[in-house]
Amino acid sequence: MSLHRLLRRASRWLRGLSAPPPIPPALWQAAVAHYPFIARLPAPALARLERLARYFLADKQFTGAHDLRVTDAMAVAIAAQACLPLLWLGRPNKPETALVWYDDFVGIVLQPSEVIAHRQSMDEAGVVHQYSEILTGEAMQRGPLMLSWPAVQQAGSEHDRGSVVIHECAHKMDMRSGHADGCPPLRRGMLGSRNAAHARRLWAALWEPAYHHFCDQVTLAERFGAPHPWLDPYAATAPAEFFAVACEAHFVHPEQFALDFPQLAGSLREFFNQEG
Repeated sequence: MSLHRLLRRASRWLRGLSAPPPIPPALWQAAVAHYPFIARLPAPALARLERLARYFLADKQFTGAHDLRVTDAMAVAIAAQACLPLLWLGRPNKPETALVWYDDFVGIVLQPSEVIAHRQSMDEAGVVHQYSEILTGEAMQRGPLMLSWPAVQQAGSEHDRGSVVIHECAHKMDMRSGHADGCPPLRRGMLGSRNAAHARRLWAALWEPAYHHFCDQVTLAERFGAPHPWLDPYAATAPAEFFAVACEAHFVHPEQFALDFPQLAGSLREFFNQEG
């Protein structure tokens, strides 16, 4: 029986009857070693992440598209990255409680390569434009995640300085406020707020100017040859993408992100409960 099927069978933990079994050490250690941004975590955090990952695997269902066979190693690699943003959000003795952030989806569809999506949009004049977009991942509102396996593998490498898994999971967290707009649900007291609505205003006061400044930097680089910003220019697509790309950078390259965006880095550390 495969690891994933075993963990799915062990999903009785959802009803409080049992916990899923540990991930086989060799499988877990191989996944950790492959991703530098995970391997650098201290031992207690890695143990907490493994516990989160096994609960994640018990709760999610993986499907390979176009005859792609999803192996246990592939599922563990995704679980480890998906659970990293949740590492400090659960109760101290029950980190799996943080998985509530991902309770609006079960399915994860793995593609053997990038996907070409056909889109259409309407401009301010009412003209409909059709275009194609190359995707390495997509998070659907109240639906599954789609991930390109090659992109998952390359996370944190010289070919891909981010993590498509963290990116799409950040969208899922953002969507819990109703739709992806770059501001996930915020707890009272965040940023010194009086209530959740006040926290949202304070968040916007930090993130909106940073987003517009970044868009200006990308425009200057693309049109006038100015230096390109370090952050992935895809972040200039929309506030929701700016948030998701920022989350990638925050976990994969935290030092560089904090150097370029110190205030945003502080707000993310507080949001992900990393300050304690």
